[in-house]
Amino acid sequence: MRFAVIQFPGSNCDVDLLHAIIDGTGEEAEYVPHTAESLEGFDGVLLPGGFSYGDYLRSGAISRFSAVMDEVKRFAEEGKPVFGTCNGFQILVEAGLLPGALQRNKGLHFICRQSELKVVNNTTRFTSAYDKDEQLTIPIAHGEGNYYCDDETLKELQENNQIVFTYASENPNGSVADIAGIINKKGNVLGMMPHPERAVEDLLGSSDGLRFFQSMVQNFAKETADV
Repeated sequence: MRFAVIQFPGSNCDVDLLHAIIDGTGEEAEYVPHTAESLEGFDGVLLPGGFSYGDYLRSGAISRFSAVMDEVKRFAEEGKPVFGTCNGFQILVEAGLLPGALQRNKGLHFICRQSELKVVNNTTRFTSAYDKDEQLTIPIAHGEGNYYCDDETLKELQENNQIVFTYASENPNGSVADIAGIINKKGNVLGMMPHPERAVEDLLGSSDGLRFFQSMVQNFAKETADV
């Protein structure tokens, strides 16, 4: 598979994502600027963390208007894998590809540390290599990671099994229902605040994130081959 790692002004986790794909899974990945108007030739899209446009308006609010986002939406509609971590998650929410909103952390402070996650849904194409309720050690680094949605949306997320990850031992940012990551109804667009790309080697403190990328590649590559 060949993945596009989108670079927005202020992205700073693009290198980590590229490393996770190329060295972690053996697949191909290339940087693509936010000004690109075509993603032809790619099989999946990755939106990295960072501070796109400096978060000056609202995290992800400006990036949603980037030229490449029309192509990202096309990928989502076509059922191709789209993954956003941290700021990438915020961009997916701002673009309407995932429900809800990301607010300032409950303590109003930037948080950067390891977090314990629980795999709530291991039946997705991104999480099939995990066990249900397995606990993972994945780092977080954000100031606006407080996931919010109204009661109706939360009920829908729960009924459709769209909540993929929750914070296990502590909710660091005040997210509703301890939500750390969600997926769309079609099951091909996933966003999460923690950084699995920063947890692909034991040297980094945890390799729990590696199976996330391996799951994504294995499942979507099989679908691509079947088409």
